[in-house]
Order: sequence, then structure tokens, then C-alpha cells
Amino acid sequence: MTDLTRTRTLRSPGGLSVRYRPRTVLAVTACLFTAAAVAVATLGSGDYPLSPGEVLSALTGGGNPAADFVVNELRLPRVVTALLTGAALALSGAVLQALVRNPLGSPDILGLTQGATTGALLVVATGGSSLALAGGAVAGGTAAGALIRALARRGGTGGHRLVLVGIGVAAVLGGVNGYVLTRIQLMEAARALLWLTGSLDGRGWDDALPLLAVLAVLLPVVLLACGPGLRMLELGDDTALALGVPIERIRPALLACAVLLASVAAAAAGPVSFVALTAPQLARRLTRAPGPNLLASTAMGAALLAAADLAAQHAFGQRQLPVGVVTGVLGGGYLVWLLAAERRAGRL
Repeated sequence: MTDLTRTRTLRSPGGLSVRYRPRTVLAVTACLFTAAAVAVATLGSGDYPLSPGEVLSALTGGGNPAADFVVNELRLPRVVTALLTGAALALSGAVLQALVRNPLGSPDILGLTQGATTGALLVVATGGSSLALAGGAVAGGTAAGALIRALARRGGTGGHRLVLVGIGVAAVLGGVNGYVLTRIQLMEAARALLWLTGSLDGRGWDDALPLLAVLAVLLPVVLLACGPGLRMLELGDDTALALGVPIERIRPALLACAVLLASVAAAAAGPVSFVALTAPQLARRLTRAPGPNLLASTAMGAALLAAADLAAQHAFGQRQLPVGVVTGVLGGGYLVWLLAAERRAGRL
């Protein structure tokens, strides 16, 4: 019986070679297929239901005018935003978990999401526009990442120290966010609370395209330029240095990429919780491969958030929920299970 977890090498006539694991390829393909199927189902559901065939026809320009308008103008921007947000959060979580060598390393736990929330709330408090809110979220998340790295730098930005510093910063920023909410007007507070739950309602191409641009730039950087070094960093700093990895350059670069991905995702959809925590872990269990599993995590995150958004829209009758409520409930249960598993393994 063929071992799907064994590494294979694909060689081209020109002398190039690519190493891969069949199980990882199958896992990525399955996640991408699931994300595409959920996207088609979401595009076809709602007050104007469409069959999968009608959705595909509308996407390829062959549908009737009504279907084209509903699919391409009303529903597609939200679905694309969900897919890209899930992918960005999952990639950020995979990088952070590999950097700190801890399954609890995610933007939610390390305070990056809380920093993005602080920046967004300050914009809301000053009456800023939706575009300014997105910019505030990016600035706040980036500032939180810089603060965490500065505080943890003296002891090294790896392992449990970074997690502990991030938890402390997250607690402080949570208090700041609560204070800001008490100081703003009622209408602004209602607007802020909707954003704080993590919602894809009303998302358009203005939300999706910046996220697409950031992913298009950072995904190749993380996968190709820094991915091999990240796999070595999981073995420890001493081993990575012995293997020639410039950890003083790669670690800050990877941390900056993770911070930017999480911040831009928060700007697009609000602080959607637990996707960055759960997607890399689920991807690792699916592939059964060592290393950060960056591509599998990205595909898993896109499928997870798209499925959560579909459930939020149609699983509770006529009442639609923000997608952050669904991910929070499911992700919170997963976090409890993960903590129990880590404790049983003696790592907590």
C-alpha cells in the first residue's frame, strides 16, 4: 500500500526538482474544492435562489441579467472577502504558531486582533469613514505587533516569551477598547459593536481588493522566500543557525508578514476570532506532515470562513448572525479541547 505521507520528488527534464507529499497535495486540493463548493452554494442561496448551474453560468457571463446582477454584484464580493479573509488569517496563524513553536500562537492570543480593534475604535470615536476605519485597523494591528516584538525582544522573540507578552498586551488593549466604547456616542457604539463581532455583511470590492493585493504579495514571500527558513526555525534557534538560517533577518520578516496579514484581514471583516488558531491545527492533522503546512493552512482557512459565513446566513432560520459569532462558538470549543490536550501531553 502506497504511503501518502512519504516525501516524493518530481523532476523536470530541465533539471528542476520539487519535493512534495501526496497526502498534503490531496489535503490542499480537498480544501480548495470545499471552499469552491461552499462559495457556489453561498452564491446560489438567499431570497433569490439559484442552482449551481445558474451560478456558474452567471460567473462565466452566460446567465440571465437578473442572475448576473445577484451573483456578481450583490453576493460575489462578500464571498470573495470571506475566502480571502479566511486565507489571510490562517496563513498569519500558521506563521505565528511556527515562530513561537506553540499551537496557541495566533493573532487572537498574541494581541494583534486587539490592536486592530483599538485602531478601529479610535477611528469610530473620531467619526471617521469606513475607509478610515480599515486604515485604523491596519495601523492598530501593526502598532500592536511592533510593541509586542519590542517588549519580547530582550528575551528573544520566540517560544513562550512571545506568547506571554502577547497575552499581556492583549489584556491591556482589551481594557483600552472597553474604555473607548464607553466614551463614544450611542450610534457610533452600535456601529463599533457590529464591527467588533466580525461581520461580512455589506462587504464590497473595496474590502476584497486590498486584501487580495496583500495576499498576492505576501503569500509568495512567506511560501518561497521565508518558508524553508521557517521550517528550520521550528527545530530551534541553535539548529537553524547551524543549518545556515539567518534567523535575525527571517524572524522579523515573518513576524511582519503575519502582523500585516492579520491586520488587513481585520480591516476587511472585523476581528473574526479563532480562524487563525484552528485552521493551521486542522491542516496539520489533515496532512499529517511536519512543518508549518502554510499552503494547506491557507486553503483550510478559506474553506472554514466561507463555511462559517454560509452557516451564519442560513443555519438559524430567518435571523442572520455575524460570522464572528459562529467562528467564536466553534473556535472557543476547539480552544478548550486544545488546552486540555496540551495539558495531558505535559506542555502546559
